[in-house]
Amino acid sequence: MKRVIAIGCVFAFACAAASAQKSKPQKFSAKQIAAGAAIFARNCSPCHGAHMADPQGAFDLRTFPHDQHSRFVNSVTNGKNSMPPWGGLLKPDEIEDLWAYVVAGEKGNEENSKAK
Repeated sequence: MKRVIAIGCVFAFACAAASAQKSKPQKFSAKQIAAGAAIFARNCSPCHGAHMADPQGAFDLRTFPHDQHSRFVNSVTNGKNSMPPWGGLLKPDEIEDLWAYVVAGEKGNEENSKAK
């Protein structure tokens, strides 16, 4: 019985910790978002669309869950479905810049443009 309670407590603690991590907003610099936008425009927009959504094309990146960083990195690095792997072409910091752009969205990119 004690073992079941202990496992339940560990599970509850893990869920609470995961929930707390999801609610933590991510902060990116304007420079990082702009770099991600440039990488996206050059490499990703032909399939994902100029504004991260191409109704005829690939996944709508505007809906990518912001709490799934490792899924994003894995998909970009190793490819997913018909998307080729970019790990050999993009450096890890460039993939992080892309992540910043995807999380910030077009709104983040527009705000950065106005700030210049």
